[in-house]
Amino acid sequence: MTHRFPIRVYYEDTDMGGIVYHANYLRYIERARSDWVRQLGNDQNAMRDAGLVWVVRRIEADYITTAKFEDELEVETTLRSISGVRLVMDQVVKRDGTPIFTAAVTAVCMNTEGRPVRLPAEIRALMQG
Repeated sequence: MTHRFPIRVYYEDTDMGGIVYHANYLRYIERARSDWVRQLGNDQNAMRDAGLVWVVRRIEADYITTAKFEDELEVETTLRSISGVRLVMDQVVKRDGTPIFTAAVTAVCMNTEGRPVRLPAEIRALMQG
């Protein structure tokens, strides 16, 4: 299952040359992941109230080409793998169907003490569809 999330590049996303500042791609893929887990039915507020949060542990990113002011982009998020404690997603930012940025994102579930914990079974079930 691939989740798709639209993004429009605003002026505030760009540098002096009108090109998307590199760190903003991380914001774009974060928004897409948040929307994806919300659409799956994973209530992050309820998780936090239960003492659990998602934390990005690792991101491997490739900047392929630039995006510019007013571009319409789409972030595709696909679950690569899920285990007892981690989730690995592939995320691709596309413009007109062409990849311009790719990332492999590893996230873990942590408790309020900052320790990794097993993903609750109901969350694993949501993710695995």
